[in-house]
Amino acid sequence: MTETRSDAIPELPPRQQLILQAVVERHIATGTPVGSKHIAGGDGLDFASSTVRYELARLEDLGYLNHPHTSAGRVPTDKGYRYYVDTLPSTDTSAPASPAIAGALDLGEMRKEVDAALQRLAEVVSQVTNLLGVVTAPAPQTAQIRHVEVLLLQPQVVMVVVITSTGAVNKRIVAFESPVDSGLVDWVKDFLNERVVGLTAGARMIETRLAEPHLGAREQAFLNAIGPAVTELGAESAESLYVGGRARFVSDRRQADLVAIDSLMEQLEERYTLLALLRGALSRHEVYLRIGQELAGPQLNGLSMVAANYGVARRNLGTVSLFGPVCMDYRLAIGTVREAAFALSRFLEGVYE
Repeated sequence: MTETRSDAIPELPPRQQLILQAVVERHIATGTPVGSKHIAGGDGLDFASSTVRYELARLEDLGYLNHPHTSAGRVPTDKGYRYYVDTLPSTDTSAPASPAIAGALDLGEMRKEVDAALQRLAEVVSQVTNLLGVVTAPAPQTAQIRHVEVLLLQPQVVMVVVITSTGAVNKRIVAFESPVDSGLVDWVKDFLNERVVGLTAGARMIETRLAEPHLGAREQAFLNAIGPAVTELGAESAESLYVGGRARFVSDRRQADLVAIDSLMEQLEERYTLLALLRGALSRHEVYLRIGQELAGPQLNGLSMVAANYGVARRNLGTVSLFGPVCMDYRLAIGTVREAAFALSRFLEGVYE
């Protein structure tokens, strides 16, 4: 299923729908303005050229098409693309996933390390569509603690390593004013593994499990110093973005897209605005689209975004998305993010039990 905008555009008569669809798909394929001679007599368009010209003019008056030059050709507007996407059947099979896509999204042979899987998937969806692939990682607080290691690096320096169910390795260095007893280090490692393994990172229960009223003053002081490495796990971690095809995307775009592309690259660096935009897909159960002016900020008006969320039972964890020009191949983009999100969800079932 594909998300539609709440401010739905009124339905067009069937003939105008067919002509608008033909203009959008030809413009996507060629990148050039479309005239009546290009579509009259085509599949499902058994209309005279004069009829097509009339309907093109009507569609322009209604705001679905634009007339960029003095030539007879027209190009779709953001409104035209939105109507086209919203009227695509949710079970559309005209752009099925090729064997190459299915193979590229097969995550079965990957190491069960989420970071590696997400980066690979961002590259794959970019290669399949020739668009910019962006995958958001699950928040650190959604993973379970699998193991805690406590190491005495120097007489007064201890490192705490926490490994989560996603394969993430979180390290924290704790310095003390005096040398640390190695026996105390071994004790706290066993204590932490006994109390917190299996709990969700960031869960309030972790602090409760570490509370032990019968500890001696020496053990309690050491635990108080080491404990934040576990209780604050993920609190300082920034949400991660994995980007695929950045160089190819920038080099392949037309001159008219450069301003929007530059702005998108800036947002990839700053991340906050882009993450807020992608979080909009997390609560959805269908493909999430933003076309041209629907994207946040006028700097991105020349681009569109197609996204789908992935996750496990009753929990959405992140998004798989594609960014590209407004004249992107929406059928291919929608099918790719939908399939990629499904494949990633299957992969994560073995990570988030």
